[in-house]
Amino acid sequence: MLTDIRLKDEKTIVGLMSGTSADGIDAVLVQMKGTGVGATITVRAQETLKYTAAVRAKILRCQGPSTTARDITLLDAYLGELFAHAVVHVCRSAGVPIAEVDLVGSHGQTIYHHPHPEKMPGYAVTGSLQVGNAAVIAERTGITVVSGFRSRDMAAGGQGAPLAPILDYTLYHHASRGRIVINIGGIANMTTLPAGAEQDGVHAFDTGPGNCLIDMAMEKFTDGRMQCDKDGLWASAGTVDDALLKRLLDHPFLTEKPPKSLDKDTFGPAFLGGLLTEFSDRQPKDTVATLTAFTVKSLTAAIMEFALQTARYEEIIVSGGGILNPSIMEGLRDGFPKLILSTTDEYGLPGKAKEAVLMAFLANEAVMGSPGNIPSATGAGRPVVLGSITPGQRVLELLRKKK
Repeated sequence: MLTDIRLKDEKTIVGLMSGTSADGIDAVLVQMKGTGVGATITVRAQETLKYTAAVRAKILRCQGPSTTARDITLLDAYLGELFAHAVVHVCRSAGVPIAEVDLVGSHGQTIYHHPHPEKMPGYAVTGSLQVGNAAVIAERTGITVVSGFRSRDMAAGGQGAPLAPILDYTLYHHASRGRIVINIGGIANMTTLPAGAEQDGVHAFDTGPGNCLIDMAMEKFTDGRMQCDKDGLWASAGTVDDALLKRLLDHPFLTEKPPKSLDKDTFGPAFLGGLLTEFSDRQPKDTVATLTAFTVKSLTAAIMEFALQTARYEEIIVSGGGILNPSIMEGLRDGFPKLILSTTDEYGLPGKAKEAVLMAFLANEAVMGSPGNIPSATGAGRPVVLGSITPGQRVLELLRKKK
């Protein structure tokens, strides 16, 4: 039963994440002691299972305007199978029998995120849809699965994002050192941790695109042969186009006050397509250099306006795929020469693993009945427990035995 999991001094948990870039499943196996800010987390294995071009195309089609209910339903079941395979794979990598895993925390793959209230008869509603069927994962692995982490925060009036602040606070808050934690995935987000702050002094929000525009541009310019600007080589070989950069930096999202989060469409294919049409005479490498500069400038502007104006900070800690792009990291270093720029790897957490570790952490919080959101970050009216629990076979067997 879940009570048996709750009572364990140490839990073995698998976290699963498939991000905005839809390039694969990040899976981690962690040992976790305690809960909340007192939790300690040890990463035992980390794997990224890349999607094939065909699978990625299915995901992108389901995120687009031409999808059908049939497409989304079948993708939900299919990704459930792939996530279950990822659980088995990361357990084998760690040399841990799957029977020893207590929980799986699965974010799923976001198909649509709509954080801004939409008026419907009698109500104004928000919503977020992730696929990767939790029942399939539980049935294939026998493990209890926690999923659907955004929904409860949104029901409580929040935007369902960003979810990372509670983990950022747990891992990086410091009595005397102010820190800003950045994750650069498809979308970039930041968490501010003023020195000595309590949880209600933490703020976090999406700052703008991370790698998404760069990745989409690379795919288009190379006819699908490249899905990212590996090592920032195109960006470093190109010249930033000032006119295009100004056009990008005029985007109204950048000046919105937090809490705020991005939906899939804001910096999606239609946005990039419009830019490439308007600036069609630009060289591809110059466009990639400019999109990279946009990621950096939108991050630095957010830090300047919403962090450094209100508190003193000594360090920026970066995670996500963006840490592998030297052009992005050099841009951040140049933007804040007086701040220490480090990565989560330097604190024992692989940068690519952070969001998957977050899912494991949130799964533990859900089973322990602890809130997983920080209202000052998401805009929710109160702290709430995040996630829906799908019991695994072992839990069901215990329930039957106790009847």
